[in-house]
Amino acid sequence: MSVLTGFEKRDSNHLMELIKPDVVRVEAAMRFDIDSLTDQHDQLLMEVLRYGLFNGGKRFRPLLATVAARLCGETGPDIYRLAMAFEYLHMATLFHDDVIDNADTRRGRPAVNKAYGMVAAILAGDFLHARSMAIIGECGGIEALKIFCLATSGMVDGEFLQLRNTTNFNQSEEDYFTAITGKTALLIAATTEIGSLAAGGKSMERQALRRYGSNLGCAFQMIDDLLDYLGDPNTTGKPVGNDLAEGKMTLPLILAMNRAELQDRQHLLAILQNSDLRRKSLTEVTGIILKYNGFTDTKTKAEEMIREAISPLEIFSRSDQGRDRMILAGLAQYVLTRKK
Repeated sequence: MSVLTGFEKRDSNHLMELIKPDVVRVEAAMRFDIDSLTDQHDQLLMEVLRYGLFNGGKRFRPLLATVAARLCGETGPDIYRLAMAFEYLHMATLFHDDVIDNADTRRGRPAVNKAYGMVAAILAGDFLHARSMAIIGECGGIEALKIFCLATSGMVDGEFLQLRNTTNFNQSEEDYFTAITGKTALLIAATTEIGSLAAGGKSMERQALRRYGSNLGCAFQMIDDLLDYLGDPNTTGKPVGNDLAEGKMTLPLILAMNRAELQDRQHLLAILQNSDLRRKSLTEVTGIILKYNGFTDTKTKAEEMIREAISPLEIFSRSDQGRDRMILAGLAQYVLTRKK
């Protein structure tokens, strides 16, 4: 049985129909906002922003903010302005990530750093970060801005922890969850909590939506970890094995390392300590992870996180909240089953 009740008979096409109106309105709010800034800022900056922002994307984060706000009673157009701030921040991190990784492509075409140069990519990312903070403060007030800033600083902490751990091949599950909570879960939790806060949500509603976002964020990262080993490059748009090549200790590998017999563990360590071997040993390492159930148990833990995400939503039990509760359940199912 699916970990979600009430959604198992609804396919992804139905979910797309449910969320399409919100995605269209978020997109329109972003275009209106960028157009309104055109006369105030450098034209090259505006060109870079349009190039980076309007090249596809699921608008997952602004959608979460929109639905959270609506569950708490806000239905006006301001929810889309609030929501776009989360897409701006997300895109800012992608601009900067592509610079750090020296990435060639993003969503099927040259990444911003390749199309306009590293300096332009960094500066455009900085602008989007600043713009997102301004919008959060405007739409949600000082409390929302505090939550937002705590989440973004936690995200940086999480990235630094992951960076520091690149030479630590003996990590525990606790180490892993500390890192992904900062890197991914805090911001997703802030997205849903701020949506609730801006709508005047009650304390219990804010707490429920924050728990949903936090657990969803952890599950999202775990599925990312699986796709990096097991994904189809034609679907994900990026090669498999990047995490291993960079020496990242994601959950499937941590589980295998902690369970491996001495000979397998020593072999894994020898691979991880040699950058050339890491790039050449994906098939071999994948086999060892399979041997110790690293992939299946990571998926199981992601399913547990999704159950923890869905459970608090039971408080939104009114009939007029059913559609939005169904959207959050569908997005949780999507996180578990996504292929890219």
